[in-house]
Amino acid sequence: MRKGTIVENLRAVRERIVTCCEACGRDPGGVQLLAVSKTRPAGDLRAAFDAGQRCFGENYLQEALEKQGQLADLAIEWHFIGPLQSNKTRAVAERFDWMHSVDRLKIAQRLSAQRPRGRPPLNICLQVNIDGEQSKSGVLPDGLPALAAAVAALPGLVLRGLMAIPAPRHPEAQREPFEQLAQLLAQLRTELPGQPLDTLSMGMSGDLEAAIGSGATMVRVGTDIFGTRD
Repeated sequence: MRKGTIVENLRAVRERIVTCCEACGRDPGGVQLLAVSKTRPAGDLRAAFDAGQRCFGENYLQEALEKQGQLADLAIEWHFIGPLQSNKTRAVAERFDWMHSVDRLKIAQRLSAQRPRGRPPLNICLQVNIDGEQSKSGVLPDGLPALAAAVAALPGLVLRGLMAIPAPRHPEAQREPFEQLAQLLAQLRTELPGQPLDTLSMGMSGDLEAAIGSGATMVRVGTDIFGTRD
């Protein structure tokens, strides 16, 4: 995509975030924009970086590693946001700053064991299957407390919060799953007082207003920054 278009799109998304925060009485500084850059060429990420974007989310590991090599001169904060097979955890443990899609203890244990000494802890979000969809990854809400407690005890990781990808809804109903996720995070804060638990990774291009209104601290936006994928 043309660099100017990415710059304009980023500006428009940031304005949406500010407008929404002002409407619901929140500080815009409390909402981080994560640019979802899966399938986008490295040049698009560089254009967004030049426009001030620092956090990028990738879904496909091999593609992400290639882009990391091409963009090694940039101080990017890398987030892995897609499903991850247990035999591919080492690269995420070694090369990423955040992992949003942990949904079972085995993955967290491998990330913990493989996180290099000397690096800061890997920031972890637990993915919650908030709607109980069989086609989606994520721990069910009933299983969340036990998984969170187990992950919080692992070295090399820090449990930051929760992530969800709700099923599509009519605009009037978009806030329901986000509010449920916020309630789950509030419950975890009482059960795990030693953890930061400061992150709600929820909301995308089509529903970020509903997510911010429900307490999102990080919104994951791809299409509205980089355009529709081929």
